[in-house]
Amino acid sequence: MSTKITVIPGDGIGPDIVKSALEILEKAGCDFEYDYVDAGLTALEKTGELLPQATLDTIAKNAVTLKGPLTTPVGEGFTSINVSLRQHFGLYANLRPVKSFKGTQARYDNVDIITVRENTEGMYSGLGQKVSDDGSEAEAVSKITREGAERIVRFAYELAQREGRKKVTAVHKANILKSTSGLFLKVAREVAEEYPDIESAEMIVDAACMRLVMNPEDFDVIVTTNLFGDILSDLCAGLVGGLGMAPGANIGKDCAIFEAVHGSAPDIAGKNLANPSSVILASIQMLEYLGLPEKAEKITKALADVIESGDRTTRDLGGSHGTTDFTQAVIERL
Repeated sequence: MSTKITVIPGDGIGPDIVKSALEILEKAGCDFEYDYVDAGLTALEKTGELLPQATLDTIAKNAVTLKGPLTTPVGEGFTSINVSLRQHFGLYANLRPVKSFKGTQARYDNVDIITVRENTEGMYSGLGQKVSDDGSEAEAVSKITREGAERIVRFAYELAQREGRKKVTAVHKANILKSTSGLFLKVAREVAEEYPDIESAEMIVDAACMRLVMNPEDFDVIVTTNLFGDILSDLCAGLVGGLGMAPGANIGKDCAIFEAVHGSAPDIAGKNLANPSSVILASIQMLEYLGLPEKAEKITKALADVIESGDRTTRDLGGSHGTTDFTQAVIERL
């Protein structure tokens, strides 16, 4: 019996790059069935809702989702659909791996870092957000729980053990945010004692940013709170060529959503220009989650060979080709 996957094509360039990933999965011999649903602006145009109940029901039913980018307005408008999905399904762990690929225009060639980000608490929880009537003041509440901190730190150490990683670095701002970041650091220290086989480190977030830029090889697994994790994981993406080379997994107890982490890029939507690597890499994460490591490795090798050879690569990778040509180059290697 084939596995059923929920697919959210997304907004902007989403449908094109998700189509690319699905074609590659098929060529790699993945026997999946797909339920297509909408969210974000596409859903709003079709149904009048940003996150229809039918979409939520399908995600819950199939338990595994592959998602393209969704549009989130800056500074105004509706709440991020990505955040809403994470909170609705309790997807507490955001897993953002970055790895150097030969052939990109990245500054480094030896990066291999996984950022494990707490996905439901902290400044992204949406608690207490309000603006005064005259627009002169705004405030929000950051909330960290012992349960949430312990759950994400333990996830990071279990991941490190499972993948043969040697080091976990807890990133915080406990010198200033003594309550919230202080609790996170206290819990991280307690959990670290249970994993003596893994090297444990801790670092203030601003120092971590500097160290990542100067010596990224010092990092292996990073575990941190929601806001810091969002910023650090994008910084890490910049070390390997940008957000086009960075996938993301949102994992909870009963459900997982795998996604391209970049935006919907409406300026190039429908122009066959987008690099589909982020969502291809997200589909590789999905295969690993589903216990299909051989197929995941097969696609990874094909993708790496296309990028290293420069065969039909997209503009951000130094080439002059589009999404469909890039996809075909990967498929030929499969």
